Amino acid sequence: MVTVRNLSSTNYVRIVERTLIPSEAVMLFGLPDVGLVGVIAASHIISELELEEVAYMDTDLLPPMIVLHKGTPHMPLRIFGNEKILLAVSEVALPADAIHRIMRFLVEWGKQKNVKIMIPMGGIPTPNRQELVEPKVFAVASTPQLVGWLEGKNEWQGRKLDKPFEILREGYMVGPYALVLQYCMQQNIPAVSLLAQAFYNYPDPQAAAMVLKELSRVIEIGIDISQLLEKGEEIRLKARDIMKRTERELTKMRKAQEYDIPLYV
Repeated sequence: MVTVRNLSSTNYVRIVERTLIPSEAVMLFGLPDVGLVGVIAASHIISELELEEVAYMDTDLLPPMIVLHKGTPHMPLRIFGNEKILLAVSEVALPADAIHRIMRFLVEWGKQKNVKIMIPMGGIPTPNRQELVEPKVFAVASTPQLVGWLEGKNEWQGRKLDKPFEILREGYMVGPYALVLQYCMQQNIPAVSLLAQAFYNYPDPQAAAMVLKELSRVIEIGIDISQLLEKGEEIRLKARDIMKRTERELTKMRKAQEYDIPLYV
């Protein structure tokens, strides 16, 4: 099954579905961003849960490239999954001038699949990150009802959390995850973003591990993060090149603006 949408005479996006896509799954996002938190977390989830590639994005909005794994070519933006989880992950930095169209398409595709909730996993640039023994994870939600659930005040889908999340109450979000929340809010799709304090331009496996720890509370899955913490230096070395490319795109997106605090009159 192939989903196609023409964006203009020269730009197109399509998601090619390699197998039957489950309905009412949880949709996760692990995209290149601050500290590559989402990408590192996504890679660990795929390995730990043995997720299979179920779909991929084909578009001329991404660089003309493929990635090689075990000697065979793959598209850089793929969707992995099982009967309960869909996970969108990109192995290339998303071009700043294309993220609106790419993210809108991913959100609309997830809506077609009737996903229960969308969860972007990422980082918050933290100037004193090197001083933190364990980075904090903050949550952002698409509706006041979900914020209340994250705070432990009410139930959502028959569940009440035994321990509240720390809510990111004021600030800016910039980049692909800001767009996920924006489009989910507009289309009434439940969404919760989990954001760990992280290095801005340095791969941060520990921040990714803390996000996964909190993710297990949101969707009630067990993910062993011990290997992720043990192999931190190895992961940082492997991720250096994609971090450099991602940093260039983050600069174009004005990602550093997340350091600022907005003023309200």
